[in-house]
Amino acid sequence: MIRTPAFRFAGYYGAFYLLLGCFLPYFPQWLDGQGLSPEWIGWIVAAGMAGRTLVSPIGARWSDRAMRRRDPILAFAIGCVVVFGLHGASSLPWVLLVLSFLSGALVFGQIPVIDAFAIRSAKGGAFSFGPVRAFGSAMFIVANFVAGYLIDRLGTQSILAWLILAAGLLALAAAWLPEGRREEPHAKGKGHIRDLLIMLAGPLGLALLASAMVQAGHGFYYAFSAKAWSDQGLSGTAIGALWASGVLVEIAFLWLSGKGVLGRASPAVLLGVGAVGSILRWGLTALSPPLWALFALQSLHALTFAATYVGFLRFAADHVPDEHAALAQALNSALSGGLVMAAASAASGYFYAQLGAGGFAIMIIPAVCGLVAAVFLYRLKPLPGSQKID
Repeated sequence: MIRTPAFRFAGYYGAFYLLLGCFLPYFPQWLDGQGLSPEWIGWIVAAGMAGRTLVSPIGARWSDRAMRRRDPILAFAIGCVVVFGLHGASSLPWVLLVLSFLSGALVFGQIPVIDAFAIRSAKGGAFSFGPVRAFGSAMFIVANFVAGYLIDRLGTQSILAWLILAAGLLALAAAWLPEGRREEPHAKGKGHIRDLLIMLAGPLGLALLASAMVQAGHGFYYAFSAKAWSDQGLSGTAIGALWASGVLVEIAFLWLSGKGVLGRASPAVLLGVGAVGSILRWGLTALSPPLWALFALQSLHALTFAATYVGFLRFAADHVPDEHAALAQALNSALSGGLVMAAASAASGYFYAQLGAGGFAIMIIPAVCGLVAAVFLYRLKPLPGSQKID
């Protein structure tokens, strides 16, 4: 049983989110511990998002064409071990900028490939995608708490040690994934690219825009929430608990995403709900509320991240052909976590320097843009051949 695809994918997602659960909230703190200014931290975090933008489509195209879907995932995971190991060699801002570009490319480049691989493997009732992915979110919580505790006890250098060890575990988990062997690679041709461009000019383009804008609203959160809350007087353990509380509601949403009302919700509705949640979350977090209120606001992560994430996954599964599945996910990753997120992260450094935690409010702007795109997507006629994913 332990060798079934569900366990192998769950093992990979678990290892990946053990890495990400430290990398997302605490890597900016590690940079702060190196003596860098908020402006430099913003640019270095943005470089990682830019790496995601440029490399994700390459890895996805490799996955769409490869005889074994596991190969690009394994290559990226091994690369993570090497690049995180190099972070301790220099504290020069320009060196860290380059390394951040590479680490962002290698870490986040895996997301669209593994999501497309797992969703395809889950089709036909082989296993339920939601609980498998939710296990990864549970490991994200473990990383939040344990890494936060280690920072309180050992300082920010413990962050880099965690990242190196987690990357090693991720490489082992990637090697344990099913091969995902194809009988033959997809045929190359201009017709396939033309079909993709036609989709981008229609509903796919709107779905990408809505997802990118809502997810990019997390830019300030990822780059400066730990520092802002630390400056507010919260301990590393409390900050880890705040991040973990957000992921707990994310887990619940993912677990229930294929059932009842959530299972019937259209992609446009999910994306729109995510946008509304984003407007509320960042606008109120900018007021530097007390700890109990921050926990309440973190529950909106179920909408700002999970609903948006499932909304685009559902759209891609329903309306994007298999030969473009990983590429569509990569385009979403390159935009939502790359290009737009990089701009938000870079701007966050300047807004944090000027406004402190008040800079959270700037993230309302992309959220409103995402809501407009979701409304336009909802107004389009539904496409035929829809399938549900759970």
